Amino acid sequence: VQLQASGGGLVQAGDSLRLSCAASGRIGSRTMGWFRQAPGKEREFVAAIPWSGTTYSADSVKGRFTISRDNAKNTMYLEMSGLTPEDTAVYYCAASVRTTIGTTPSYFDSWGQGTQVTVSS
Repeated sequence: VQLQASGGGLVQAGDSLRLSCAASGRIGSRTMGWFRQAPGKEREFVAAIPWSGTTYSADSVKGRFTISRDNAKNTMYLEMSGLTPEDTAVYYCAASVRTTIGTTPSYFDSWGQGTQVTVSS
């Protein structure tokens, strides 16, 4: 499945933003996830949601970011609130044929191209 991430932009600290990830095919049974990568840093897990709808988020975003999916639209979302400059990164969406939650990049087999999120102080 091919993925297309969108919704990034330049915002101020404290603002909210919603990222979308549109899939070219059905995502029904796939585990979907969001990762981010800041300059000079490794790709970091943000959140994941398997087909069951159970969600798992990194401690750094828990309570601020919400992952969701709409299987009928083959789309995944990341609602981000309370953004800080530390959230600045390229955000990538990913999909895995596996059906349980994974938090490492190697768990996922399809990746979107990334969307830049920049948070100014």
